[in-house]
Amino acid sequence: MAREKGAKGKESRLRLLHAAARQFAVHGFHTTKVSSIVSEAKLSQPAFYLYFESKEAVFEELVDMFRTSLQAVINDSQLPQQESGGHSVLDQLCHTIQSMFEYFYSHPDLTRIGFYQSPDADDIKMELVQGIEKMLRMEQRNGNLSTDMPMELVAECLVGTIERIVFTQLLPGTVSAEQLAIHIVRLYVSGLTRKQSKV
Repeated sequence: MAREKGAKGKESRLRLLHAAARQFAVHGFHTTKVSSIVSEAKLSQPAFYLYFESKEAVFEELVDMFRTSLQAVINDSQLPQQESGGHSVLDQLCHTIQSMFEYFYSHPDLTRIGFYQSPDADDIKMELVQGIEKMLRMEQRNGNLSTDMPMELVAECLVGTIERIVFTQLLPGTVSAEQLAIHIVRLYVSGLTRKQSKV
């Protein structure tokens, strides 16, 4: 059966993706049925199969969307260099984490799928660890971070914190993306001492 063409076809496919993301995020992969996806999208079941071979196919596409978008957020989070000396490592780290939080908050269904439900979730988090570690090692080489601290461990700890905080604080809307990023950077840079580094 030929796929619908043009704007109508694109709009129908997008509606199915949004509906599938919502259903998977709320009910999980195994409980979600194609019938519940098309019902939420207000389309027919045959329409679903115009665009996706199966429930597995649409789930995998959503995971890929999350993975690709998250990597783009990390890559695009580099602050522009300033003529008068550039930004501090605290500014950069805070900006990167805030950018991720803003993406997670804007895409809660994809976040629940890609970060928590997907069989690839551990691989996605490891890619996040590697991206943060690369940034930290660069700052370490530039003399901005301690040389006796293993940056792989720091990156693992940061991602572990991010994973938990996204679920308990960010997605429920308890604390803003900016404030969460500031709190996390302060925790890792200054610990729990009374004197706090300015972010």
